[in-house]
Amino acid sequence: MLKKIALLLALVAPFVANGAQKKEKQEPIVHLTDAQIYEELKKLALVFETARDKFVEEADERKMLEGAMNGMLAALDPHSSYLSKEDFKEFTDKSHGEFGGLGIQITSDKGAIRVISPIDDTPAAKAGIQAGDYITHIDGEQVFDMNLNQAVKKMKGKPGTKVKLTIARSGEDTKEITLKRAIIKVKSVKFSEKSDTAATDDDKLAKIGYVRISDFGATTTKELHNALKELEKKKVVGYVLDLRNNPGGYLNAAVDVSDTFLDGGEIVSTRGKEKTDIERMFAKSGDMINGKPIVVLINHGSASASEIVAGALQDNGRGIVMGSQSFGKGSVQQQKPLGDGSAIHITIARYYTPSGKSIQNEGITPDVEVLQSKIETLEKKESLFTEATFKNSLKNDASKKKDKANKKDSKKSDKSDDEEDFLNLTDEEKDARDYQLQRAMDMVRALSKVGKKNLEKVDEAKDEKSNSKKESKTESKKDDKKIEKSDDKKSSDVKKDSKKK
Repeated sequence: MLKKIALLLALVAPFVANGAQKKEKQEPIVHLTDAQIYEELKKLALVFETARDKFVEEADERKMLEGAMNGMLAALDPHSSYLSKEDFKEFTDKSHGEFGGLGIQITSDKGAIRVISPIDDTPAAKAGIQAGDYITHIDGEQVFDMNLNQAVKKMKGKPGTKVKLTIARSGEDTKEITLKRAIIKVKSVKFSEKSDTAATDDDKLAKIGYVRISDFGATTTKELHNALKELEKKKVVGYVLDLRNNPGGYLNAAVDVSDTFLDGGEIVSTRGKEKTDIERMFAKSGDMINGKPIVVLINHGSASASEIVAGALQDNGRGIVMGSQSFGKGSVQQQKPLGDGSAIHITIARYYTPSGKSIQNEGITPDVEVLQSKIETLEKKESLFTEATFKNSLKNDASKKKDKANKKDSKKSDKSDDEEDFLNLTDEEKDARDYQLQRAMDMVRALSKVGKKNLEKVDEAKDEKSNSKKESKTESKKDDKKIEKSDDKKSSDVKKDSKKK
């Protein structure tokens, strides 16, 4: 019996706690011999047998074995895990653009659950959950030492049902948020044209193409190409590619998105365990937007595939990266099916930008750091010192009416800007409050004007060359005519001389 159990658990190693794992990573790894591994597996089998037989309640063998496998993989890094049949099916559904839940990307951090980012237009995003938030409780139950799969399962449920999350945010008190579960339909790409109200050329408004990619799924590249075709028809002068709070997704999707804007060069390289295990991915010729300026927006919630795109455009000199430091997830995961519907989700490589920089734990540093801010009015509406402040100053006839109107306005403006419901604002109002987006649009405008001037200079140089060529041709023709005339004179003189003789 013991041997059978040992064979069943051949892939299972002893569970290592997160805290101990961090200490071990700093020390050199001492590998076990085959004999030692076999002894540990026997010990694990004995633990399994004893726990099953002696536990005070009826033990669930499947749950125990899955817990052992999950513990083994979780000891490697925060992104490796065991996927049961149910988990693997849900993962596949999510990758193909539709799944149930809250619409939130999470990771394990210091025994707690950390939010990488909420997905656009989902219950999590609408409830105001932000990248970097910590989830400490789910429906009142602590999440410490809960693995990712367990946390995800607790947050998922029948659409329409509610779940209560306790959120801890830096510099703020913890708060409870109640969310209603929904079927999450992921549309990766949103786009629109944004007018440049500062433009004065020919009294026309310069148009900027805005493309928002919320995650990298199976349909992202197709959606992006359709968006760019529509925006190119509207003759936009440049693009803002918004990758903020994009938690990542498929590596292939990130490569295809990068390739869309590049006319060549390396996009990313992945490097595995062995020194020879290196794969490089390159862009094909053909830039879909014909060299128009691009500004890539990133923030702390931009992770994985988002960082690949930002790094590729940055290192190839194709785009300006703006915003704040990205998340720093520079590892590649792969699903290894186990044949019975279950699978292993395991980290197989690190990825590097074209310049050879590893993103793991570092992230992408923007070319221009622009932290999300809000515009604050520094000048008060009324000064402390005006004619009205003097004692016994003459009153304005309409002052009583103004006082009444001011009182009404003050009642209306009791709420601060922060307290207003952001979701009820129009798109234009949201854009106006998005400080990073406004600065990105400024940069696109500047780059497009520089590009326009450079093109004008090139055209002028071409015109000068063509004009100089024309002038040289006309001059050469005149010289030829002069030579012909002089030759004619010489020949006539020769004829006269011959006659005289």
